[in-house]
Amino acid sequence: MLSGSRDTTARRPWRISAKLLIISSVVTVIGFSAICVNVMLDMRHGEEALARQTLENLATSIDADISRNIEIYDLSLKAVASNMMLPELATVSKPIRHLILFDHATTARHFGAIQVFDADGRLTIDASTLDPQPENRADEDYFRIHRDNPEAALFISRPMLFRGAYSIVLSRRISDTDGGFLGVVAGSIRFGYFHELFERLSLGPNDTITVLKRDRTIMMRRPFDLDVIGRNLGTQQEWKPDNLKAGGSYTGKGPVDVTPRLYVRSSGSGPLFVVAGKPLDTVFELWQKEALRIGAVVLVLSLFVLGSAIVLAREIGRRADAESKLEEMATTDALTGLRNRRKFDQVIDMEWRRAMRQRMQVALLMIDADHFKAYNDTFGHQAGDQVLVGIAICISDSVGRAGDCAARYGGEEFAVLLPNTSAADAFKIAETIRTKVLGWSEGGTGSTVSCGIASLAPTAGMDWAILVAAADKALYAAKAGGRNQSVVASLPKLSLVA
Repeated sequence: MLSGSRDTTARRPWRISAKLLIISSVVTVIGFSAICVNVMLDMRHGEEALARQTLENLATSIDADISRNIEIYDLSLKAVASNMMLPELATVSKPIRHLILFDHATTARHFGAIQVFDADGRLTIDASTLDPQPENRADEDYFRIHRDNPEAALFISRPMLFRGAYSIVLSRRISDTDGGFLGVVAGSIRFGYFHELFERLSLGPNDTITVLKRDRTIMMRRPFDLDVIGRNLGTQQEWKPDNLKAGGSYTGKGPVDVTPRLYVRSSGSGPLFVVAGKPLDTVFELWQKEALRIGAVVLVLSLFVLGSAIVLAREIGRRADAESKLEEMATTDALTGLRNRRKFDQVIDMEWRRAMRQRMQVALLMIDADHFKAYNDTFGHQAGDQVLVGIAICISDSVGRAGDCAARYGGEEFAVLLPNTSAADAFKIAETIRTKVLGWSEGGTGSTVSCGIASLAPTAGMDWAILVAAADKALYAAKAGGRNQSVVASLPKLSLVA
C-alpha cells in the first residue's frame, strides 16, 4: 500500500509565477523599446546624412558656378593687363584702343565694366566709355594691395558700393617688363549676380547660403542682410576655422544667428567658398513626426503589455492562493490540523530519497493514544475528538524544525518524521511529546500516549517501509510494556540488509 501511494504521488506541474510574468513583461517592453529607439536613431542618422549630402551638392554647385564666373572674368582682366604693354596703344585712337583692350573681355548683365588705373590711382581707361570721368582710387584696397605687393595675383575686395551698385571688385596688377608697377586693372561683379543665382535654387525659407573669402570675410549671404555682409568671422573667438573645414560639416549655432543648423562647406579651391545651412528643425521634421508616431504606438503597446501582465499576475496570484488553500485542505487533517496520511506518504518518500543521497539518518516517531477506544466509548466521540486535538497540539509544540512533518497517521495514531535525526535525539523529542501529553491529561482527561522510535541511514535498495515497520513494531513494544512510554526500535544489521 505504501509503495502504491508513492506511485500515485504526482509531481506538481510547473507554473509561471506572477513575479516572473511581470519581470518578463517589463524585460520584453524594455527590449522592444530599445529596438525601436535604435531604429529611430538610425532613421535620424539617415535623415542627417541625406540632408548633409543635399547641402554638399548645393554648396558644390554654387561654388562651381561662382568659381567659373570669377575665372572667366579674371581671364578678361589678364588680357587687359597683358594688352596694356603693347607699344601700339600709344599711337592708335581711343576706339581702336578699346577694341584692342576689351575685344576679348567678358560682358554680362551683372559684370561691371573693366577699368584701368595708372600708377597713381587715376582712372585712365574705362570699358564703358571713351571719355571716362576723372577719379582716383589710390586709397582703395584693391589698388594698394597690388601697388605694395608685386607678388599679388587676383585680388577680390570686400563687398562695397562700386559705381553705384553693391559689388565685389576683382583686380590685377599691371607691371612693366622689369616688374615695375604701372597700375591696376579692375572690374566688378554686382550683388545682382548672387541674387539671381540664389533665386534659381529651390531653398527652404530658413535655409542659408553664405559666400566667403579665404580670410573668412562674408561676401554674400542668403537671406540678404547688409549688416552681415563684409563681416569677418576671424574676429569671433567662438567661431574658429576648425569648426568648418573644407568639405566638412558642422551642427549647431552658426556665427551669424542663434538658429541651430546643419552647415556644409564646399571643397573647392577657388578664391571664394560656399557654406550651405539648413535648420535642424527642418532636417529632422519628417523624422520627428515618424518618431512621435512610432513612440506613441510603442507606448500604447507597452502600456497594454504591462497592464495585461498586471491583470494576469493578479489572476495568477488569486489562483495560486486558491490552489494553496485547496492543497492545504487536501493535505491537512480537518480535526487536528496536522498533515494527513496522503501528505505524510509524499514527505517521507521525498525525505527518504534525500537521506539516501546525502547519507544521513532519518527518524520516525509512531505515537498512539492509550486506551482511546475505551475513553471514546465512555465519554463519546466529541470528548474523544478533544483528546486527539490535545495530543496534536502537544506534538506541534514539540516539533519545530522546518523539515519535520507531524501527521495524523490514522484514527488515534500519529506519525512524526524527523530528517537528519539520530535515535537518541528522536527519543528526546518523543519523551517531550509524551511528557506534555501527560501534563495536559492531568487536567482531567487522563490521557497518555505510547511512542515507537526508529532511526536509520538508508542505503541503495532500501525502502522507507522498513522505517515505518520498525517504528510501528517499537510502538507495539511500548504498548505491551505498559503504555505511556517511549521505545526505540532495535534494527540489527541483518534485518537492515534484508
